[in-house]
Amino acid sequence: MRFPRFFPSVSSDLAIDLGTVNTVVYLKHRGIVLNEPSVVALETRNGIPTVRAIGAEAKLMLGKTPDNVTTIRPMRDGVIADINVAEQMIKYFIGKARGGSRRFARGPEVAISIPSSATQVERRAIQQATSNAGAGKVLLIEESMAAAIGAGLRVIDPRGAMVVDIGGGTTEVAVLSLRGLAYSASVRVGGDRMDEAIASGIRRRHNLMIGEATAERIKVEIGTARRPADGIGRVMKVRGRDLVKGMPAEVEVSQGEIAQFLAELVAQIVEATLSALEKTEPELAADIHDEGIVMTGGGSLLAHLDEVLSQATGLPVVVADDALMCVANGAGRALEDPDYHGVMSDA
Repeated sequence: MRFPRFFPSVSSDLAIDLGTVNTVVYLKHRGIVLNEPSVVALETRNGIPTVRAIGAEAKLMLGKTPDNVTTIRPMRDGVIADINVAEQMIKYFIGKARGGSRRFARGPEVAISIPSSATQVERRAIQQATSNAGAGKVLLIEESMAAAIGAGLRVIDPRGAMVVDIGGGTTEVAVLSLRGLAYSASVRVGGDRMDEAIASGIRRRHNLMIGEATAERIKVEIGTARRPADGIGRVMKVRGRDLVKGMPAEVEVSQGEIAQFLAELVAQIVEATLSALEKTEPELAADIHDEGIVMTGGGSLLAHLDEVLSQATGLPVVVADDALMCVANGAGRALEDPDYHGVMSDA
């Protein structure tokens, strides 16, 4: 018996944006149902590590665990770094997204995003981990393709479109047309590297050691890609450990400082975009000139980054609506809409 399309509650198929920082799950016909940190807490007893917490609960433990508990990110630069832990994490997220339902015997069909730079070994690792986590069929979709679909670009038309997707581990730059990538490149610059640059800069300049969560908060609150006109801009107080005295301490950091700390990474994103434009076919380049560049991903929300990119390229640059969810939404649409099935592969 075939269920009609208008009875979506029977579907348990899903799309996953398996990110370095966060994992977002899109349940077919329902939309985004889960958005949690890609973090796993492992507790070791008698020399045997077991999972203690996954996702939001595990992130709360970052930097605050006892000796027998470690928090790790099984994803690095958009690909799996620890396949066993990643498998348990994916299984947990699939089960949570489906509400723990066991109504259907078959495993769900899962569309999962991958960086364009992923090697065949890395692609197989993602497929294997997802299959072992309970997926009946695994379909791979390039992150930049999913981001473009999620941003509303008509990638099935014979017209060039350009997307710059800045995730936690990588920046994907792509020119798309007719369900395919006319050009794609992946540089290992993303939100994680920005956090690291901020923490490193504060350590050098203020002799203050800060944690990962604090660096991320600084980036969100006063992070900027362009130095303020007065060289200072907004300031915020930051707490950490004084490296000289070894005691808790508080310092003030400014937007001007943060812009300096991030300057090299911003330059790498700009360079990758310029390189893509230089290698784009003339007809597609003409379309991009008319339509401009669309930015997606959490990194695209860095203040003034769109302005810096627009100034460097001479093209209009816009940040997509709901930029954080574009990859998951795009992968979900590819799963739902027959017109977009061709953008996914099972190899």
